[in-house]
Formats: sequence, structure tokens, C-alpha cells
Amino acid sequence: MRRVVLSLSVALTAAALLAVARLESQDSTEPKQTATGIVYHDANGNGKLDAGEKPLAGVRVSNGVEITKTDSDGRYQIGVTDDTIVFVVKPSGWRTPLDENNSPVFYYNHKPNGSPSLKYKGVAPTGELPKSIDFPLYPQDEPEQFKAILFGDPQPRDQKEVDYIAHDVIEELVGTDASFGVTLGDIVFDDLNMFEAQARSIALLGIPWYNVIGNHDINYDAANDRMSDETFERHFGPAYYSFDHGKVHFVVLDDIEWYIPDGAGKGRYRGGLGKEQIEFVNNDLALVPDEQLVVLMMHIPLVDVEDRQELYRVIEKRPLCISISGHTHHHEHRFITKADGWMGAEPHHHIINVTVSGSWWSGASDDRSIPHTMCADGTPNGYSIISFDGSDYSLELKAAGRAADFQMNIHAPEVVSAADSSKTDVFVNVFNGSARSKVEMRVNDGEWVPMTQTIQNDPAFELIVETEGKLTGKPWRDLPKPKASTHLWKLPLPSGLAAGSHLIDIRSTDMFGQKSSGRRIVRIVEGELSPKAD
Repeated sequence: MRRVVLSLSVALTAAALLAVARLESQDSTEPKQTATGIVYHDANGNGKLDAGEKPLAGVRVSNGVEITKTDSDGRYQIGVTDDTIVFVVKPSGWRTPLDENNSPVFYYNHKPNGSPSLKYKGVAPTGELPKSIDFPLYPQDEPEQFKAILFGDPQPRDQKEVDYIAHDVIEELVGTDASFGVTLGDIVFDDLNMFEAQARSIALLGIPWYNVIGNHDINYDAANDRMSDETFERHFGPAYYSFDHGKVHFVVLDDIEWYIPDGAGKGRYRGGLGKEQIEFVNNDLALVPDEQLVVLMMHIPLVDVEDRQELYRVIEKRPLCISISGHTHHHEHRFITKADGWMGAEPHHHIINVTVSGSWWSGASDDRSIPHTMCADGTPNGYSIISFDGSDYSLELKAAGRAADFQMNIHAPEVVSAADSSKTDVFVNVFNGSARSKVEMRVNDGEWVPMTQTIQNDPAFELIVETEGKLTGKPWRDLPKPKASTHLWKLPLPSGLAAGSHLIDIRSTDMFGQKSSGRRIVRIVEGELSPKAD
């Protein structure tokens, strides 16, 4: 009997300890103190609130869940825990301070005890809560028309690949007229020590640069999702936040959920947002007028996020909202519909952005010793430029190291038998194309004929993979397997083409009304082709 009582006592004690642990875990996310401060116009630019400097009323400040507005004296109050980042939501017509790498400094990390011990350094202990957490702002001109640069997955493993980025995209962007830039996650490739080198390179563009956290930017030795962003937070601040520029409201999301299956063993990531972040988005957008365009920026595509339906319920109420991601190393315009549980009046436009690293810096090197690193859907590596005009927007894809008018790749045999011309398809990969594009072809001075969109592997990319795969002793990484492209069109050559050279013209108009064109020459011969003729 005594053994039974003792066993029961031990069991109850264990259960009590577990309950306490659960309560402590819950309490850690509950505000324990109140932070207060002033948002003000830093007229002399010294980063300190001086006598006579104007406080700014109506500016939003958040703790990652709640959002409050400054009063007529520019003052706010908001709850904090021992692990809270307090940040200002940059209003239109103002900018925040920038650090030495042109990263916006719009936040205060409150971690009295600092980050846990991890492989990559987190935030140092910040000590007691300051008496006043003040945010300086500086006026700047923000017209309704402006541009932003979007980098998907630069993902350098080391300094050599940071140099690839510098030569492949940074150099050609110096002097850009874009207002700011954003890296859409996978800023680096697991080695978080590369954050600084990558940021220094991008800083040469001389514009504010925002960052989205990606699955290769987190602390893999973290015990839970909350602790997985510690190194990112040291460099860039909160993993999710929002800001205004011009007439557009931008929301940066952290959709990387780090978890350890069954509470033990190796950790994994999946697409997820969590209740706190969705609550933040709900609170944030409640303060944004319906006529203002909202742009959500994330890493994992929205359709691959576990709790996307909860987010859909928030954003589908808005008449003007788009979203942008990276992660999958291809370029695509997705239109999210009822098939994915979307209940909005119109399909939601989601852009999966082309990647700077293409296919992870793979493939044969060019004359600059940089891999051609073409994406598996046949898109060249590069970046995009998104342009805004009030609530209107358009997206332009820029292939790295190529002329701005390089917008398509045409694939056709070098030589075709006259008897087989009408059986020979011409393929064109219009890199920024979508289901809403119009693509046409003509041969010589013939009539323009609509091409047919086809969802399949790009035969041009398949040929490159096959050709490079036959080589031995390659000093480069192999390209990935081809994947189906959503921006590929085809049309057979017309019948009756005479022997000789013929000019193929392609023209395309995308969903934004942007036009592009390309051409290719094909040779027609009489009789049968020899096996090596093409």
C-alpha cells in the first residue's frame, strides 16, 4: 500500500511540476512591464530627444502583438515581457535611422538576460527596461510613384558567394532610383556569420534595405520557434513588422516555424505563422484604410503555410492586397482561389520571386567565373523591381548581368526538315509571364498567331542539364532537376516553309501591360536530316 501511495505522490509531483512549467511558459509571453517612450522629429539628427524637438502624434508602435498610437505629446505605452522587441511602424513621409549597413533601425530589443547560448551569437543582455524607449524619425519625400527592389534567396554559403552577388547584381544596381530594397529570406545559407558580409555588400546601393527571415537564416540549435530568430534579431530586429511608404502599407511576415517533433531529436521547419503573429496582422491592418494597397512579404509561399486560412480570413476582406515570397527558386505568379480556401471576391495575387542565387549558385561558370545558376523552371537568376503608383503596381523581372530587355528565351531546333516543320514546336519561356499574359508568334512577315501556354519542363533547361551532366571533372555544382514552368508557351512552325533561313518573332504583353519581344532564326532544309543535323 505504501508503494502505491508513494508512486501516486511522485506522479502528482511530476504533474504539478509539468503544470508549473506550462504556466511559466505561458506567462513568458504575457506582458510583465509597461514600456513607454516618445516618437519625435529628430531635427538635429543626433538620435537623442532634445529640448524643442517636435513630438509626433498618431504614430503606431507595437510589441509584436498589440499596436498603440502615440498621443498628442508623441508618447506611447505598451506591455513588454522579458523577450519583447518594441518597434515603430514607420509612417509615410518619414524614415527611421539607418545603421552602417543601411538597415533601418526602428526597434528596441528588450532582452534583460540576453539570448540563450547558441552556435551563432544572439542578443547580448540589455539589462533593465529603460525609462523611455524613444524613436527618432526624419522627414523624407515619398511620392505616390516609387520603386522597390526585391531579392529572393541570395543564399551565399561563404565569402566567395557573397562576391558572386556583388558582381552579378549589386554592381549593376549602384545608382538605382529605387526607394528601398527587400531580401525575401534566405539572406544566407545556414552560416549566420555571413549576415554582416552580405549586408555590407548590399549597403553599397545606398538605400534602406529591409529583411525577411528565411529557413536558412534561423538558429537550428534553438529549442523552440521563439528562440530560433535570435541571431536574426541581433542583426535586423523583429522577424515580423510593418511600415508605410508612399501610399502603400508593407507587412513583413515570419512564416518559418521551427519545431522539434515529439519534443526530442533533430529540429525541422515548416511554413507557419502562429497565433501571435496573425493577431499582430489583424491589429495592424485594422488601422490601415481600405483604399490603401497592402503588400505582404514573406519567405515560404503563402499556399505552403500551414495556418494560411487564418491569415486569409484577415486579408481577404481587403480590396487591395498582394503578397510576395521566395524560397522555391523559381519565378511564378500564383492566383489563389476558392480551390485553396480563399473566400475573397477576387483571386489573391501571390508572387513567388525569382532568386538572386538562381539554383543555389550551380551550373557552369561564365566569363566572370560566376555560375550561370539558371532556375529549374528556365528562369535566369536575378531580381525584380516592383513599381507603385498609388494603389496600382507592376513587377519587372531583371536577369542578372543581362540587358533589361532580355525577358524571354526561345527554344527551337537549329535546322528542321521541310517535311517536319508543322510537327516542330517552338517554345518560348517568358520569364515574368503568367496565365494573364498574351504571347504571340509570327514567322517572317506572316500573321501573328497566339501561342498556347503549357505547364511543363522547359526543353531549353532540360538540354542544358543534359549537356552539363555529360561532362566529367566539373569544378561546379550540378544543376537541379528540371521543374515545370508556369510561363512557357508553344506553337508549331507553319507548314509549307521553303528551304532557307526563316525569322521567328515573339511578342508578349503581361498582366501589367508590359511588352517584351524576342526573335530566333531557324533553317529549313529539304530531305531527311542527318542524326547530328540539329
